Parts: sequence; structure tokens; C-alpha cells
Amino acid sequence: MTRVVAVSNRVADPVEGKAPGGLAVGVLAALEQTGGMWFGWSGKLGSGIYSEPELVQKGRITYATFPLNRAKFDEYYNGFCNNILWPVFHYTLGMLEYDRSQYHAYLQINALFARWLVPLLTADDVIWVHDYHLIPLAKELRQLGVDRPIGFFLHTPFPPYEVLRALPVHRELLHALCAYDVVGFQTKRDLRAFRDSVSRRDVGAKLLPGGRVRYGDRVLRAEVFPIGIDVEGCRRMAVAAQRHRRLARTKESLGHRTLLLGADRLDYSKGLPERFGAYERLLETHEQYRGNVVFMQVAPPTRAGVRAYAEIREQLERAAGHINGRFGEMDWVPLRYLNKDLDRSMLMGLLRLARVGLVTPIRDGMNLVAKEYVAAQDPEQPGALVLSNMAGAAQELDAAVLVNPYDMDGVAEGIQHALQMSLDERRERHADMMRVLRRNDITAWHERFIEALTSAGTARSKRAESQERQRLARVAGIAVRRD
Repeated sequence: MTRVVAVSNRVADPVEGKAPGGLAVGVLAALEQTGGMWFGWSGKLGSGIYSEPELVQKGRITYATFPLNRAKFDEYYNGFCNNILWPVFHYTLGMLEYDRSQYHAYLQINALFARWLVPLLTADDVIWVHDYHLIPLAKELRQLGVDRPIGFFLHTPFPPYEVLRALPVHRELLHALCAYDVVGFQTKRDLRAFRDSVSRRDVGAKLLPGGRVRYGDRVLRAEVFPIGIDVEGCRRMAVAAQRHRRLARTKESLGHRTLLLGADRLDYSKGLPERFGAYERLLETHEQYRGNVVFMQVAPPTRAGVRAYAEIREQLERAAGHINGRFGEMDWVPLRYLNKDLDRSMLMGLLRLARVGLVTPIRDGMNLVAKEYVAAQDPEQPGALVLSNMAGAAQELDAAVLVNPYDMDGVAEGIQHALQMSLDERRERHADMMRVLRRNDITAWHERFIEALTSAGTARSKRAESQERQRLARVAGIAVRRD
């Protein structure tokens, strides 16, 4: 029986079941359905030698985790992954700080992942690698003799070639992606960018029909697999959370006021300063909302070792203080800014409570909060989603109020539209988006990907068998001619 081996930079806590970030939430939900092994960093750092993976069984999932060396991790994760790859993949070249030594650390950590993964593999495994942290992993595994099907899914956007080529090692990364059997993307836009990049002359891949790409003697499949959510699970959690005391106190504190809610990691790609500016513009231009709406922004800190994240935190704290100082009253605080993490059930409860969901990143691979907001709503009294057209989710949730996050006035108008929207229109838009969520849920996502990966592995085996038969036939022909 085929076993799914998921590999990601960070693995959910096997004891508490907490999943750090949207990637881990998606992988955890998939593995809870398929079973298998989840391999990656434990979240722990040390100063000594590396420790081999620790195996923990919980339900149908085997967690294989290990700590990393603190200094090497800083170069790999805070350095190459988040100071270099993250800004390039999110089209923000002004944030790019290239350092060759960080690239070398990136390769070393990927080689370490491969070396520790190989002894844990079985003959029937399919290997599913996740996100930009581990692009070179398939190449490292191939060099260690792994011939199992290996797939890669990119959770972030994939930039167009003219952006990607600013990265000095872009060719090496494109070559590394061609070591996979399946490469998956969130949107058609990302897929087009990848196919255009690998087919450039200095990379040398050939585009084939049916989404296939030939690179040397390998043929890979590149396709779109939009990540989904556990729709029913989100709904149940949101309903159950309404009984929580903390949520009851939040409702009481709002009084008659309408809640606008944003929930994002503290990251410059999420468009939070622009969102704060749009909310200020709404209060400037529409006095009827003063005292009658509350904007709550949940933004847990992340990537503490990266300077850009410390800067955006200070920027948001200043903006929140400015807005509250300018518009606040003795009995009304217009903006509640929470620079802390909330447990998942409380977040689902807040999403259901919010009359307007604000998801306005300047660039995002998908954005699962947009989907979770829709799933959490009461279908009889749904809220309205204001969604950036730069998020991958906008490709599916076109019944949301779509806005350009760079257009402050346009986002303010989008919020006003959402606040004024009739119940009938909200119900119609919500029903439309729910149909999309159910069609492209978490089950559909992992089933489509694993099916593609298994099929690609079968096709590769058949090609290898055919090539071997042709080789033997040539050898036999030579022998006959010699006789």
C-alpha cells in the first residue's frame, strides 16, 4: 500500500497538534485523512551537533522531527529563505538582500534533510515536498539513489521570469525543480510563470503537451492544484466557539458596533499598512461609521530574526496609535490591534462574528484565511469578504468584493460596499463561494496531487522499461551482426 511522506521545513507539534501557519494546517489536514509520515524540523534549535530524527506516532501520522543548529538555521531560514526567496517570490525586489553564504547554508540544510529522510523511506512511498524552503531536496534525494515518485508543491506565488532572474542562483533553482516528477502551483498565473522560466534557453527545458516538461532524460508534470480547507471542520469549530467566554466578552465589548476583522501573520506581503490606511480613509470620508464600526487586526509575530519584520511591527503600532488618537472617543476605540497569536478555535469564532472579513495582501499564493472566513459564516446571516485581487484565492472566490490593495480609496470603497450590502446579496455571494470551497476542499487538493504524483511515477517507470527494452534490443542487434 502506498504511503504518503510529507516533507516541510516545519512540522506541527505532535503532542499539542498545533500547526504553525497555513502550510502546516493544510498538510496536517491532508495527512489526517491519508495517514503517512510527516518529516521536518521540530522547531527546536541547538548549538551542538545535529540529532537524528525522533519518531512519534499519533493517530495515523508518524511525525519524524529533528532540531537544527542555531547558526546554520539562521543563515538558511532567516537568511536565504526569508531575506532572499520570500521577497523574490512575492515580487518585492526592494527587500532582496542576497548573500552567497546563505545560499550555501540553504543547500547544506536541504542535503541534511535528504540524508536523514532516506533511511526512513520504504519501497512503496510517494514523497510530497512542500514549499520554497526545500526546492533542492529532490535533487539531493536523487543523488542518494532515491527513485520513488517525488512531488513538490509551492504554497507561495511563483514570480515571472523578469523578477526571478534578479536572483543570482535562479537557474540552479529551476534546474532543481526539474528533478521532481510533479510540480504543483496555486494558480494558472504561477504555472505560466514557471513554464516560461524553465523553457528559457539558459535553463533548457522543453515544453510538452498535457502540462509536461522535458528536462534532459526526465519528464515532469507541472499543474495547478489550488489548496483548500476542511470546510465542515471550520464551520463546526466556528459554531462551537460561540460558547467560549472570551468570545462572549468580545461580543459584549462591541455592543451595537459592527466588527471588521483581519487575521494575518505579521508580514509585509499581507498589505497591513495599506489596510490600516484604507480604514483610516473610510473613517475620514464616511462619518456615519465613526463610533459604529470596530476594526480588529490579529497579526501574530513571525520571523523575529529578520529586520524587515521588526520594521513592519513598529510601523503598524504607530499607525494604530495614530488612527485611535485621531478618531477614538471615550467609549470607542476604532482599531484593535492584537500582535499575538490566537488559538484556532477562537480565530474561527471571531471570523464568524465579523460582519466584514478583510483579506488584502499585496501578493499571496492562496490565503486560506479568506476561505476560512467564508466557511465560518452563518449562511442565514453571512458577512461579506473584501479580498485582494493579488491573492490566489481571488482566482476562485470571485464572488467576494475584489479590491486592489495598492488603491487606498478603492479598498475603503470596497469596505463601504461590504458594510452596505443587502442580506440577499450577502447570501447569494456566500452560497456561490461555498460551492467553490466544497469543490476544491482539502480532500480534493491532496487527492488530486497524490493521484498526479502516482500517475507520474507509473509513467516514468514505463518509460524506463521501454528505454531498457530498446537498449537490450540494440545490444542484441549488435550481437547478431557480430555473429
